[in-house]
Amino acid sequence: MSNLIAKKYVNALINSCNDKELNEFYKELSDLSLVYAEEKFMNIILSPDIKNIDKENFIISLVNDKSKKFVNFLRLLGENDRLELVPFICDELRYQVAVKNNKFSGTIMSDFKITKAKIKTLEESFSRKFNSAIKLEKSDEVYPGVKVEIDDLGVEVSFSLERLKVQMSEHILKAI
Repeated sequence: MSNLIAKKYVNALINSCNDKELNEFYKELSDLSLVYAEEKFMNIILSPDIKNIDKENFIISLVNDKSKKFVNFLRLLGENDRLELVPFICDELRYQVAVKNNKFSGTIMSDFKITKAKIKTLEESFSRKFNSAIKLEKSDEVYPGVKVEIDDLGVEVSFSLERLKVQMSEHILKAI
């Protein structure tokens, strides 16, 4: 439900802002989304004992660049009791800007070292495949083999050594 509401706010932002303003909105929302991970902050935002105007002012005080549009946007969220949706709105805005610019990012997971040249080769291959600009970054997660995820495109490609062993064993058993 939160994602649906966030999409409506993002669509309104896209229709009312130019590309520069959208990038500024995304930057501010992503910075603001970081504090939503703090339990104390969420207790304040979700507290029924604190007035919405006080919550709005508190959040606005955390913002670095206080453009009039951004402050009005935060006030609108506060008036509609939707301040807890900021992380969802940020994620949806990131996705919509990526679609609009045809630029996507993904992660590579592996249990061995992947060179920058290999990452560049993978980026170029995926960019050709999806006719988009793809930027890949190495994740700290360990995966037995290689796994590439591009969430915004719904793509997950993996090569697991364990899975290869299982498939080879099955093939040999069927041949016997």
